[in-house]
Amino acid sequence: MTQTEQAALPTDKPREKIVLAYSGGLDTSIILKWLQTERNYDVVCFTADLGQGDEVEEARVKALNTGAVAAYALDLREEFVRDYVFAMFRSSALYEGYYLLGTSIARPLIARKMVEIAEKEGAVAVSHGATGKGNDQVRFEMTAYALNPDIVTVAPWRDWEFQGRADLETFAHEHGIPVPTTKKDPWSTDANMLHISYEGGILEDPWAEPPAHMFKLTVDPTEAPSKPEYIEVEFLNGDPVAINGENLSPATLLQKANELGGKHGVGRLDLVENRFVGMKSRGVYETPGGTVLYHARRAVESLTLDREVLHQRDALGPKYAELVYNGFWFAPEREALQVYFDHVASSVTGTARLKLYRGNTTVVGRKAPQSLYDKDLVSFEAGGDYNQHDAGAFIKLNALRMRVQARVKAKADVASTEKEPVKG
Repeated sequence: MTQTEQAALPTDKPREKIVLAYSGGLDTSIILKWLQTERNYDVVCFTADLGQGDEVEEARVKALNTGAVAAYALDLREEFVRDYVFAMFRSSALYEGYYLLGTSIARPLIARKMVEIAEKEGAVAVSHGATGKGNDQVRFEMTAYALNPDIVTVAPWRDWEFQGRADLETFAHEHGIPVPTTKKDPWSTDANMLHISYEGGILEDPWAEPPAHMFKLTVDPTEAPSKPEYIEVEFLNGDPVAINGENLSPATLLQKANELGGKHGVGRLDLVENRFVGMKSRGVYETPGGTVLYHARRAVESLTLDREVLHQRDALGPKYAELVYNGFWFAPEREALQVYFDHVASSVTGTARLKLYRGNTTVVGRKAPQSLYDKDLVSFEAGGDYNQHDAGAFIKLNALRMRVQARVKAKADVASTEKEPVKG
């Protein structure tokens, strides 16, 4: 809606409410005012505390000062780690073989809270600051529609006429919105308790190495302590519950893992990934705690999961990762897979010992009360229930189809040779 159209609106028409996912940065501050002036909404702002610290309350105050009719700042750290991060970890999912889905897994929780606040406030719509080229617009809106099929979604970056940062700053000055005077980092970041992501700007060149000063959660592996550190991570029924013998809440445990991994430069990832909207993008990630917990979990699983169950779980993991990455957290297929992964994870109880050293996480020990590992079976010494003579028949039976195929191929080759004309 243009400013001319806005001026023509009936003055006695009540303004409808919209809930905005608000970070307090320049973009969402401009969106707040744009929704008021260009779309005639009363704006309710919502900021999710996923581990950002003091800036959450600062954002709430700024939202009210910028014209929001209400502002929520909710501490979601424990819920985020317990119900989303740890649930995802039970699948052992990696997107495209590397990415631990730190940004992806936060979006369904944020969007769910937006819908809940919209219902509480009587709002008819929700809005976000995601651009029209990224994945987040899909994640926010897919979640909103899944939870309230009649909700209206407003994506300003797809609708407004601003062409760049200069237009945004002009709009900000016209409406008294503070514009940062400090030099902006030439990349964008998104942070929560699981990770920090970096993309855009100078990182858009996939050949360019990320600047050393960019990283916040991890030290440079070359500058990490020269002495390795050994830690133990304990799992109970699929979830990590203790580090070095200390029982911790989900969020506190992840924070502890972040501190340990970050101190040793663990968890950096530089990836060119395939976005759901159809383009490739380069992302750089720091996920120290998630990386530590991923390797610890795999170590315990190697003892407690049956071979075929483990292989089947790992075959389904990439599909689960794809669903999370693409915004289908509340889709029935993701929920169905979650039931399977939770069942499999229920036997994952035990302890992993890890060595953290200059960017590496090495498993050096694992134990479990219901371990399927049988030393008597695997030992080179004679004895146990395994009879080595049985292996011959086992191999022949498994090779039978290949032996039949080889014989058929040999007969076909002979027949082909006999049919060849004699050259003279």
